[in-house]
Amino acid sequence: MSDAIGIEIKDVSHAYGGRSAALNALEHINLSIPQNEFHALLGPSGCGKSTLLYLLGGFLPVQSGTITTPRGTVTGPAPERGIVFQNFALFPWKTVLQNVLYGLQKRGGLTKAEREAKARDFIDLVHLNGFENAYPSQLSGGMQQRAAIARTLAVDPEILLMDEPFGALDAQTRRVMQEELLAIWKRSRKTVVFVTHDVQEAVFLADRISIMSARPGRIEHVIPSNFNREGGEEVLTKPEFLQLSEHIWHLVREQAIAATRGVH
Repeated sequence: MSDAIGIEIKDVSHAYGGRSAALNALEHINLSIPQNEFHALLGPSGCGKSTLLYLLGGFLPVQSGTITTPRGTVTGPAPERGIVFQNFALFPWKTVLQNVLYGLQKRGGLTKAEREAKARDFIDLVHLNGFENAYPSQLSGGMQQRAAIARTLAVDPEILLMDEPFGALDAQTRRVMQEELLAIWKRSRKTVVFVTHDVQEAVFLADRISIMSARPGRIEHVIPSNFNREGGEEVLTKPEFLQLSEHIWHLVREQAIAATRGVH
């Protein structure tokens, strides 16, 4: 993990709707994420995790406060910030290779042969070689998400934003994808912001975990994962993993209870 700042969020608030019926989604968010850090966002449903991610991606306008990266102030989408959604977001009429090529074609600067070679490299990275000519409907959910990750990584974003990317997968596939994502991150060392509802997923993947409050979302706690995460699934049985998961679960539960009671 680098000492340089990858993402700086300063006093960011966001509301939906007009003045007469404004819904305050986020309130005074302050967070610094170092370059190359894998950072998870946890919190009760409706706390604004996805809203914050879309602000980071530039898909929503920053109404109050500032978000900056090494490239400058975030004012809209940009190639250095790639996003992976829960619903895969693949073009159903394109093959795996064509889907991965799409961003490279949009970005330009490479020959056709260079684009195809790069696309095939990332298809290989996510273990989809042999499925280059398959359409999304011919793939399992986990394979579709691998293709979506390959398409995002192929354009070489400096920051990878992930909105519950494994939420629609079965438990076994989800665990495999978590291990594969961690392996990809260790090789590429992108700055990652990962939204999840799953405490153990956050502890398994992230260097640090931000716990958000009930709406309007605020950063209540930032918890480091100070244990050795090497060893794949074996990590899940380590006492320090279980203790940290339990501690974070209680913090998230407090916010979930507050959400049901309307406590702010």
